Amino acid sequence: MIRRLFLAGCLLGALPTLASGFDTDEMVAAHNRWRKTVGVPPLVYSQDLAASAQEWADHLKQDNRCRMQHSQPDGRYGENLFWASAVEWSNGKRDLQMIGPDAVVDDWAGERANYDYKNNRCARGKMCGHYTQLVWRTSTTVGCAVAVCEDTREQVWVCQYQPPGNWAGKRPY
Repeated sequence: MIRRLFLAGCLLGALPTLASGFDTDEMVAAHNRWRKTVGVPPLVYSQDLAASAQEWADHLKQDNRCRMQHSQPDGRYGENLFWASAVEWSNGKRDLQMIGPDAVVDDWAGERANYDYKNNRCARGKMCGHYTQLVWRTSTTVGCAVAVCEDTREQVWVCQYQPPGNWAGKRPY
């Protein structure tokens, strides 16, 4: 089961192991599949953003026990976060979930149902900022990372976007 916690204004097939990373082409393709549905240009992968995302994911692992918290982008980039619990067995054993880019991006895209394009807002009491950042027309690059807290087998995923989206009063597409 994927569990997540959303923070307002806040992004990553089966993997051999998360410690060895994920397929960046798969990540970009997952983003661009959703962007195509609303007719916005595709994203390209940024190693600079990926390095920044990895720094933040590592910080969340080391200093925050894989609990989600947004970085302080100060308008430099947009950011989506995703958290997944461990698989817990009846004998108390905890295993790492095999989460991949499609699952992470599709989870954010699931907020599409909460976005009211006509009124350019989220449905009352619902979140849609992950979705709108995902499809933000003027965002052109994305970089993503993942970190695993070995003691809990939880994982946190970070995607950063430039230019950032989710500007108040602006439509994503």
